[in-house]
Amino acid sequence: MKSGYFITGTDTHVGKTWATVTLMHYFRQQGRTVAAMKPVASGCLWQNGQWQNADALLLQQNASLPLDYTLVNPYAYELPVSPHLAGVANPVDLNTIIGKFNVLQAQAEVLLVEGAGGWYSPINAGQDNSDLAMALQLPVLLVVAIRLGCINHAKLTYRAIITSGLPCAGWLAVCNDADILLGEETIASIAAALAVPLWGVLPFQAVADFASLAREVRGLAQLGSPDNLK
Repeated sequence: MKSGYFITGTDTHVGKTWATVTLMHYFRQQGRTVAAMKPVASGCLWQNGQWQNADALLLQQNASLPLDYTLVNPYAYELPVSPHLAGVANPVDLNTIIGKFNVLQAQAEVLLVEGAGGWYSPINAGQDNSDLAMALQLPVLLVVAIRLGCINHAKLTYRAIITSGLPCAGWLAVCNDADILLGEETIASIAAALAVPLWGVLPFQAVADFASLAREVRGLAQLGSPDNLK
């Protein structure tokens, strides 16, 4: 059975890539073939004859099968700014992304797509990440960085996802602040506010150990497989 998810976040730098790679390990540990793509990325470096993004390279490296970089990240921009500004000379075309998506979907049982920034972050002059998610028609997984202000951001983003008409399959808490106060209570507040399951809580790690982080997802035995949470 093929499945996939669109990974969005409450903002930029909330841990979407860590969450995506963690889920890749989770599904691989279940014996599934997994691929992931970050269709749009800013802040890229020129290497191997092309612009490449560190997060996209991490997705490429953790896939179940070898993938050409341009499938993982078809729009790679040099400047570390919003894609609609960084990509003025080569704006995002959703049809191009859909074509790459279809190629990857034919090769993997599970395909994860990581958005750029938050739900309403623009990807070109007239479209944003919500338009990309709608074009791909995937259930959405919300990544929430557990830090001051995250309850409001989680509620707003969740409401925006539901308003789009796409299903929100659940959410992941990413503890990327080692000094957070009342983190467990904050997570509980968000869980009470969102009408979707919490897939897992990824604890703070200075250096990611994705195999161990994946066990935090597997621990939700009472909810069953995330594939049943669409």
